[in-house]
Amino acid sequence: MNTTENNELTAYIHSVETAGMVDGPGIRYIIFFQGCSLRCKYCHNPDTWKAVGGKEMTVAELLADVKKYRSYLRFSGGGVTITGGEPFVQAEFLIELLAALQAHGIHTALDTSGYTDSYTARKALGHTDLLLLDIKSIDPDVYRNVAGVSIDATLRTLDIARALGVPVWIRFVLVPGLTDDYAHMEQMRDYLAKYPNVEKIEVLPFHKMGEYKWADMGMRYQLTDTSVPDRESLARARKILEK
Repeated sequence: MNTTENNELTAYIHSVETAGMVDGPGIRYIIFFQGCSLRCKYCHNPDTWKAVGGKEMTVAELLADVKKYRSYLRFSGGGVTITGGEPFVQAEFLIELLAALQAHGIHTALDTSGYTDSYTARKALGHTDLLLLDIKSIDPDVYRNVAGVSIDATLRTLDIARALGVPVWIRFVLVPGLTDDYAHMEQMRDYLAKYPNVEKIEVLPFHKMGEYKWADMGMRYQLTDTSVPDRESLARARKILEK
C-alpha cells in the first residue's frame, strides 16, 4: 500500500472479477488483493504472493467500477468480496475500502485466513457483512504444515467475529494425505459448535488448476502426485462438517 501525492491511499490489486458466483451470496464483484503472508501448499494463486504487482488503485477508483455493476449485484442479493492473496497484508486500504462500500449500501464479504492482529481484525470486521474464513485444519501442526504459519491468528479472528456478531462461512479444503484426517474434522466441528455466528461450513475439494502457475514462477509444486479427493471421501467429510 502507498500514499499518493494528495494523501489518498492506494493498494496493489492483482485483478477483479465482475460476476463471481461462489464467494458469498448472489452475484459478487470480487477484488483480488496482491500480497500474502501464508505459503499454502495447495495455493492456486501463488502469483498473488508478492506484495507489489498488478495495478495500483485508489478506493475511489475501485468504488467507481463497482458502481457500474451495482444494479445486478443488488438484484441478485450479492455484493463485493475482497480476497487475495491475503487482504490483511494491505490492511489500512482494506479497512477504508470496506467502510466505503458499506457507506454506499453495498454488501461486503471478506475472504481471508484471518492472519492479522486483533486490532486490525476488529477494525476490518466492523465494516464486514460476511466473513469467509479459511481454516486449513483445526490441528495446529497440520495447519502450520499446510500454511507455514500458526493457526492462532485465525482462531483469534474467529473470536472477534463472534464478539461483533459478524456472520461466518468457514471454508475447508479437503486434501488427500494432508487435511483428510476425519478425527481432526470432528474436532473442528465440535470447536465451531461454540460459534452461533458460523452459518455454514463449506468443504471444498482439492484441485490442481493453479499448478501451472508454480511452474511458470520457477517454484516446485509439492502436491503434484496428490490426487483430487474421491466422492466417498468428500461425502464423508461433508457429512461430518456440514451437518
